[in-house]
Formats: sequence, C-alpha cells, structure tokens
Amino acid sequence: MSGHPEGITAYAAYLPRHRLGHEELGGELGTRTGQGRRVLASYDEDSTTMGVEAARRVVAGNSAPPGAIYFATTTPPYLDKTNAAAIHAALDLGHEGFAADVAGSARSTVAAMRAAAGTGGLAVMADMRTGLPTSSDERDGADGAAAFAYGPDPAVEIVSRTAATAEFLDRWRHPGAIAGRQWEERFGLEMYMPLIRDAARRALTDAGLDRADHVVISSSHARAAATAMKEWGAAPAPQGLGYAGAADLGLRLAATLDEANPGETILSVGATDGCDAAVLRVGEGIAKARRGPPVAEQLEGGREVTYATYLMWRGLLEREPPRRPDPERPAGPPAARAEAWKFAFVGSRCLQCGHVHVPPRRVCVGCGAVDKMERAPLADKQGTVATYTVDRLAFSPSPPMIDAVVDFDGGGRYTLEVTDAAPEEVDIGTRLELTFRRLYTTDGIHNYFWKVRPI
Repeated sequence: MSGHPEGITAYAAYLPRHRLGHEELGGELGTRTGQGRRVLASYDEDSTTMGVEAARRVVAGNSAPPGAIYFATTTPPYLDKTNAAAIHAALDLGHEGFAADVAGSARSTVAAMRAAAGTGGLAVMADMRTGLPTSSDERDGADGAAAFAYGPDPAVEIVSRTAATAEFLDRWRHPGAIAGRQWEERFGLEMYMPLIRDAARRALTDAGLDRADHVVISSSHARAAATAMKEWGAAPAPQGLGYAGAADLGLRLAATLDEANPGETILSVGATDGCDAAVLRVGEGIAKARRGPPVAEQLEGGREVTYATYLMWRGLLEREPPRRPDPERPAGPPAARAEAWKFAFVGSRCLQCGHVHVPPRRVCVGCGAVDKMERAPLADKQGTVATYTVDRLAFSPSPPMIDAVVDFDGGGRYTLEVTDAAPEEVDIGTRLELTFRRLYTTDGIHNYFWKVRPI
C-alpha cells in the first residue's frame, strides 16, 4: 500500500531506571552470563504504568488528544478488564474516545500500529519480560514501553506494508504462567527466515527500493533476529537493550528514529508467528516528532539491583511481609468518583485567590470561596521536597518507604511516596517529577496512583 495518508506524527520511549547486571546473575547462579545489564521494571511498575509513561510524553506535545488508544502487551495486569482505559484516564482525556487492548503475543504491537494508523490514534506498547533462572529470557530480556501517534501531515510516512502468517510452535506461555517456553532453536530459524525474506523483499519492492537506509529487526526468536540483522545489514540496537516482547519493535524503531535524518528510509521488520514488514520515510518534521529522552540516553546509568531483589519483585522469591495489617482492597465507587484526581492527578485552583488544592476541593482554604474552582492538572508539574520521612515498618514490597511533602511549581502541596530512589538520594530541596505507578495490589486489584522520583 503506497502513499498511506496516515503516518507517525510523534513518538516516545520509556525505559525503567533499574538494571540487573549479567555478572550479578552469573555470580548467583554459577553460570557464564557475559558482560552487560538488562533493563528492569521496579516493583511498582507494570505494563500499564510503563505504557502511561511513554504515552504521556507523546500526548504532552500534541495540540489535540488522540481519538483512540490501542494498547499492545503480552503481560496485561488485568484480564476481563480493559487496561487501556487506565492509560486513557491517566492522560486526562475525559470520557471521549476509544481505548482497547491488543494482547496475546508480540505481534499485537503491529496490530496496534495498524489500527492507530487507520484511525489517527495512539499505539502504545509495553511489556515485562520474566524468565526462569538461568534462562535466556532472564538474561537477555528487557522491560519498557513505546508510543506512536498517527495522523495526517506525518513526520514519518508509511510508504509500504506487507505481512506473512504461518502457524507453528516456537514460543508459548500458558495463561497464568510467569515465564514462557521456547522450542528448539534450529526449528524456529528454519521457519522464520523464509518469512522474513519474503515480507521484507515485498515491502521494499512495493516501495520501489532495492534497500533502505536503516533496517530494524525485531523477533521473539533471538537467533532469527540475529541472522536477519546480519543478512539485511541492520545496525545493532543500542547497547543494553534486550528483547522487550510487545514493546521490542517499538523501542527499536524509536531508537532508529532518534538517529534518522529527513529523507532517509527505514525497513521495519517484526517476526512473530509470521512476519510484518514496512518501509517508512523520514520527513522534515522528525525533530519535532521526537518526544522525551532518546532510547540510548535512557539506557545510560541506571540503578543496580541484586538478583534477590529481582526475584522478589517478580514474585519468584517470597519475603516476609511487614508485621502490619495488609492494605485494604481498593473499592470501585470512590475510585470512579475521583477518577480525574486518582488517575490524572488533577487538582483545583481557586478562581478568586489562585490557591491550588491537592486533592481538589470545593471550598478554598485560602479565601473561603465556595465552588469557585477550575481544574488544575499537575501530572506534568515538577516539585521540591519540603520535608520527608523514611519509614522502615510501613507495608512495602521494597522497604524502606520514603514519603515526601512536595511543593509543586506554580502551587499545590501533597505528600507522595518517592520511588526509584534510596533514602540517601532524597533531601529537603530535592527536585522531583511525577510518575504513574502501582501503590499495591490486594485481592487482584491494582491500586494505581502517582508517585514522585528524583529528576
């Protein structure tokens, strides 16, 4: 399909701040794991929270909200409930628009991209890769998210698109299992390579090209991906970016777009249960389409965690809980009544004196005015620690808990939990930014809210 009217107007990637070193893995397991680190989501992150972080970077720079959100993941926090609805709420989009999950396999990402391109919507992809001890998934996996906005006058044009589908058993995971399994490597390689060659060649032919300036290869089969990268001359992904499941194609495409110049072409190949290929052409608006830090920049640094911490965060190693009552299960009615506050962190500003209330109030604490308020969205505001406390006895999957009283730029004060930080990294005056996280999970219900982390 040549000259598709919809293309990528903006994109962003999100990578968690924690890292699990391969040397740490090898030392604990008594195996050879080589150098490097894997990107690791925190205990309070999941595919929904990471999807929010990528999506809000895209939407923040757009003049109009997306008409639809398509959320791709293989690790949905909920079944029988739309996870994309929480992303929609966290973006403060009100009740208008369409939001749906596209889940099940890494190929769901291409489905989300196709749907968003056809409707001028937002494709969000996020995943958490968990492998059993000593597995390649454990060592070479990655957690992360990406988001792509589609619409007319794109910064990245979709020149052509092809697909091939085949039914064979390569990678699978039973519902409820924490980690997947994979068939013998040679079989998958023999099945994938003809599909990749066919779809990629047809995409280039339809675009009138012999080759592209950049090649992006993503596959759930590591050996097939490596072979295809060598065969098609694809540049390696940024150092430290492992296979991220449903987020993998999006993250690799984002990393390529970070470096691409106007006029250059990109051959994008995703091989999972078949192969999807597309040729993209980068336009003059690419600089404005880039939102948030580049992928390579996000891979730098990071907070190292131990292997035991990783196992506890993923539920593979149970620790004794605090000797305190478990938190109560979140209730539906109050969460629905406070939707804008709970999911989008919207306060209220007094129209008479300008005082900002967090959470929103009807009566102004500054001047006493009643029902003279306007919405005050704060999710994109930064703040400063006014005072803080370190609680080593509170309920937390990763103690100690740091609570900080935060003064937000432009007004508003609230006490929030600090994440992605150790006690010695927080002090009075520390600058913070908001991040969408999971406070806790009780009876299978995730209590989503906002935390802060050092900038």
